[in-house]
Amino acid sequence: MSARLRILAALAAGLTFGLGLALSGMLNPARVRGFLDVAGAWDPSLVFVLGGAVTVSGLGFLLSRRLPGPVLETRFDLPTRRRIDAPLILGAALFGIGWGLSGFCPGPAVAALSTGAVPVLVFVVAMLIGMALHGLLPAAPAGSRRGVSPPA
Repeated sequence: MSARLRILAALAAGLTFGLGLALSGMLNPARVRGFLDVAGAWDPSLVFVLGGAVTVSGLGFLLSRRLPGPVLETRFDLPTRRRIDAPLILGAALFGIGWGLSGFCPGPAVAALSTGAVPVLVFVVAMLIGMALHGLLPAAPAGSRRGVSPPA
């Protein structure tokens, strides 16, 4: 497939994702923090967003297991590691703390840049700095992630 088609597919997927985030209220950090505040004024409305996302993702994964390969790539890129280790737990904890404090995770933060709000810009800059710092860490063990094809 051509690079242009892959770029157009990525753009369409990104626009659909961003629109879904906007319609669901995920661009509003106060709403997200309300969802995460299970001990206080809990806002359960994002449970439906989470349920929809998990459903679509699960169906997509099941479909990928039945296909001979992806349409726009040569192979699926699936994680192969199954071990729960300290870096995974630390990363998940940092992600959760950041999400809870800011009300943003990476996807909604990038989509929320369209609002022009200064706190969003600060979050995205901090996220990019964190990504750059992570890039300075030693590489993950070989084989921790590799392209695989689904079983026949």
